[in-house]
Formats: sequence, structure tokens, C-alpha cells
Amino acid sequence: MQEKIRNFSIIAHIDHGKSTLADRLIQECGAVSDRELEAQMLDSMDIEKERGITIKAQSVRLEYNGHILNLIDTPGHVDFSYEVSKSLKSSEGALLVVDASQGVEAQTIANVYLALDNDLEIIPVINKIDLPSADVDRVANEIEETIGIDASGAILVSAKTGEGIKELLDAIVERVPAPQGNPNAPTKALIYDSWFDNYLGALALVRVFDGEIKKGQEILVMGTGKTHKVNELYYPHPKRKLPTNAIKTGEIGVVVLGLKNVADIRVGDTITDAKNPASEPADEFEEVKSFVFAGIYPIETDKFDDLRDALDKLKLNDSSITYEPETSKALGFGFRVGFLGMLHMEVVKERLEREFGLELIATAPSVTYKVITTDGEEIEVSNPSELPDVSKIEKILEPYVKATILVPDEFVGNIITFLNEKRGIQKKMDYVGDRVLLEYEIPMNEIVTDFYDKLKSTTKGYASFDYEMIGYKEGDLVKMDIRVAGEVVDALSIIVDKNKAEKKGRELIKVMKELIPRQLFEVAIQASVGNKIIARETVKALRKDVTAKCYGGDISRKRKLLEKQKQGKKRMKSIGKVNIPQEAFLSVLKID
Repeated sequence: MQEKIRNFSIIAHIDHGKSTLADRLIQECGAVSDRELEAQMLDSMDIEKERGITIKAQSVRLEYNGHILNLIDTPGHVDFSYEVSKSLKSSEGALLVVDASQGVEAQTIANVYLALDNDLEIIPVINKIDLPSADVDRVANEIEETIGIDASGAILVSAKTGEGIKELLDAIVERVPAPQGNPNAPTKALIYDSWFDNYLGALALVRVFDGEIKKGQEILVMGTGKTHKVNELYYPHPKRKLPTNAIKTGEIGVVVLGLKNVADIRVGDTITDAKNPASEPADEFEEVKSFVFAGIYPIETDKFDDLRDALDKLKLNDSSITYEPETSKALGFGFRVGFLGMLHMEVVKERLEREFGLELIATAPSVTYKVITTDGEEIEVSNPSELPDVSKIEKILEPYVKATILVPDEFVGNIITFLNEKRGIQKKMDYVGDRVLLEYEIPMNEIVTDFYDKLKSTTKGYASFDYEMIGYKEGDLVKMDIRVAGEVVDALSIIVDKNKAEKKGRELIKVMKELIPRQLFEVAIQASVGNKIIARETVKALRKDVTAKCYGGDISRKRKLLEKQKQGKKRMKSIGKVNIPQEAFLSVLKID
């Protein structure tokens, strides 16, 4: 049985056709009927189908010529590379999908390195060969030159038409090694995904490395030290459950433990037999590090506990988010949530709103800074409002990333200008055919807002981008506060480069002036660094026509009424409160 199993992942840059290729493989193996077949079979969330991207890695068990194929479809976007690394830990092989017209892109290179780190057998697959712009020879050449993999055995396919799919399945059977492992050893299974089901509780998707998991077995979760009974076992399938009594060595399956508490199982933990446990856990995942932090608050303040429950359940399905409670004078009680990037932040906020029926406000994203105080103490700051007083700061260190950008040579000038504006430091520049591979060190602070959108618009959508954290460097940074009607709005504070503070301040309050509704009194919007006001805009007061009933007569009657109105406005100004709409908190993202 074990000799007949093949576990493999599909890896590629975003939009190179992973999900469509997975659909064709499922169809070719007859796992679903033609009636059940639909586009993006493995993308189960509405948000994935709407955006046309994969967010969660998904598994499916297929049968082909007497072999069991466990396919894992992975995301392509840089923000979800953690999902890719989880999937590769459970595989012996990887299909490296490259678009026949686009060629090798930045995320293709990053995913290959992840696969090589896990010692996987890589099968190059050149997809979209049916396109008029397809250039198979050039792409094969790029795979060999840029990645260093022999492309002579590359499989040519069109996931759209189904051409070459049979040859690909034969190559998987021949080239991907069967899983190793001792079926007679104590149970050892790695949890590589989990989610919450309203009927079955917390579910764990596992890869069994040694022994087997049986229905009714008492198992031990090594990380928590807790024991549970296995209620149900089934194999993953996009349309239905495939129940089984045991998941054997080398297999992938879903374990139902009937858990209500979502913290009892976590991704990266090991399941073993409670009576005869394994001596050591399976290879653990690295703890994921959040790069981007933002405050998430319920619009209705009494929904704080609902938001906590929603985050607990979402954490089970997306182990890369971190969160802790925080309070804001402007927004009340909420959470400081850590994400892997801007798209990840958008997706998590949207999932919380859709799946749990919440209405939320997200503050401007920031990164984690290290502050060295004058006492020599080092503190980590992920919320700008936590920054100590300027007099107590010795220096501020900001996180840097190594960015890899692949761009057609006609856009190189635009890209270099753009990266210099973003305080980038050039480390490498190589020509790969008619494209240029750039390596830059860039402050993470410059990437978390609109970097990706601007990169795409600067290059007409042709640039591809990947990044990884490399450490901290000293920066000339200041905290910029926004004051509305004299009061500092803590949720709008941001940390910026000192030389850009004035420009950013002017642009931000210009946007906010359009967003804040007019009041019955004049509202000043100011940007300040410390006690120094660096920019100001004024939202003019709404004026009620108090003289409407004065038809002619002495002018002093009108003056008396206007004077009375003026006094009333003065009193309102001193006690007035300004409601700031949600768009204002997101306006920080829109400034250049």
C-alpha cells in the first residue's frame, strides 16, 4: 500500500494556473462527475472565487492506475507563502508550474527554494501552451538559467484544454518517491492544517509519518500534553467525505476529535498514541512571524466578545495571525492583530465580517520597531501610540526586507526611481533574457501600505515581487499625530521617515478634510510631530440661516440674531465632538 502512495504539492507564482491544473487532475482521475465539476474546485471560500486567488492550501485524495495521489494545491501570493511551507512539509514531490508566456517570476524562485529546503523531487510543468504568446523554449531556458533545474524533462500542459494532463499524471507516479516511514512504529502524525466545523468541532488535517491512526484510538497531542479520543476519520475531498477506519503510514487524512476548544490543536503539533507515544515529535514548523500590525475594532462596542470568539476560530484555520487586546480613546476596545502582509490583512478582515457577521474598523497598518531608550533598554513597538516620549529615545531600529523584483528591461528606469523614493538600497542587478532581476534592501515600513499597487502601475502590471525579512537597521523616524478639533486621534498616529513627515502630513489631512463631515462649528485638522504643527486644514462650519424669518425691518435685528448664533457656535466648539468616519482611518493607506 505504502509503495503506491504519492504525496505532492503544486507550487507557482500567482496566476500561473495552479488551481485550474488541480481541477484538470481531479477531472482526469474521475474524483468528481462532470455534473459536479466547477472552476477552482479546491478554492472553497467565496472570497477565493471572487478574487480568483488561492488563500488556503487544500488537499484532495485521488486514485490513478492503482496509485493513491494526495494533491495539495497551494497559494501563489507572497503573503501566503506560510501556507506553501506547511504543505511542502507533508509532501515528497512538487509540481513547479510556470506560465508558457510569462516565464519565471519572483515567487516562482522563492517557492523553488522552499521545495529544495524540504528535499522534494521537483517536476517542472510548463502550463498555458495553448496561448498564442506561449514560448516554451524560452521558458525552459529561463527555468535552467534562473533556477538551475534541468528542464529537459519538463511536462508541457494546457490546464485549460486538458492537453498533457495524462503525461503529467504518469510523471508523478514515476518521479515522485513513495513516502518513507515505519508502519509498525508508534503513531506519529503532523497536523499541517486545521479548521472549525459547526457540527464536528475543531478538525485536524494530518500527514502520518509512522504507524497509523485508528477510529476510537486514544491519542496524545504532544504540544499541549492532552489526550483525546478519535471520533471519526475521513480522507479529504472537495465535494464529499470519504470515511475510513484508519489513516496509515504515508497517508493524508482528517481527524475528528470532537473538540470545542480551538486551542487544543495547533498547526505544527504532533499527534501520537496516548499509551505508546513516539519518542520525539515530527519535524515542527517554524513559528510564523507577523510583519504587519493593525488595530481591528468592532463598530458596535458591545461586540468585543464576539470579535474575540471569531479570532479564536479563525486562528485555527489560519495559524499565521496573532492578536492581543488593546484599547483606543477614539475606537474603544479591540485587538492589535498581526498579519503577513497587506493582502493577508484585507482577507482576514473580510473573512471576519463575512463568516462571523461582524462590522469592523481597521486602523492604518504598521510594523514592529525596536526602540533603544536613553536607559539602554530595548522595547518592541507595534502600535505607534506606544512609542515613548522623544526625550527618552536613543534610537529607533526598523525592520528591513530583501526584495526580489523581476521586470522587463524597458521599465528598469521607472522601477529604480520608485525604489529610491521608497528608501531602497540596491544590492544586485542581473539580466535574465529580456528581463532584469533586481535585489533591493527596503524598509518594511515602505512596503506595508501601497507598495504592491504602485509597483504594478509603474510597470503596467509586468513586474513580479517577492520579499523576505533580513533584520533591523537604524532609521531617522518620528511619530506623526493627527489632531481633530484639538484632540489627538491615537488610532491615526503613524511612524514615518523624518524627511517625509511634512509631505505625508499635508497629504493625509487633505484627504481627511474631504472625508470628515461638516459640523455646526469649524473643525481644525492638524498633523503634528511632537508639539510642532506641520500641516493644517479646516473643515468649514455648516451655517443655519437664522435670519430667514426677518423680512426687511431694522438691520440690527439680523445682527442680534447672527451674534447670538456666533456665541452658540463658540460654545459648541469648546464642547463639540466630531464623528470620524471609517474611511478616515483607511485614508492613511491612500497617501503617496
